[in-house]
Amino acid sequence: MMFSEFLECGANIASITTAVIAGIAYGRYSLDKREKRLRLENYLKQEKVTRKDQGQRSVMHLVAELGMTETEIIDAAFKSQHIVRKVTADMIGAASKLLLEYSESKVN
Repeated sequence: MMFSEFLECGANIASITTAVIAGIAYGRYSLDKREKRLRLENYLKQEKVTRKDQGQRSVMHLVAELGMTETEIIDAAFKSQHIVRKVTADMIGAASKLLLEYSESKVN
């Protein structure tokens, strides 16, 4: 075999390896996002089941309880078909707080 054939074979192996690693990385990323969405849904569902209130929780409350960032919580809430987003208004009528609540029916 010539040296150029070795290089060509090495390049093909590197290309295949890159594709496999990218597929595995995407799979892990997708599973991580799904896990976070399910954690949020389960937490809000459990809060609603306790019937202390309507089960509405602020994003900051969820950050403290779930250990996720605001961005992760909002992303999971918008991807979920069971989380209702509600906005509270301040004294002048401007939006002041985003509340999330679990709903059995699909909302999106």
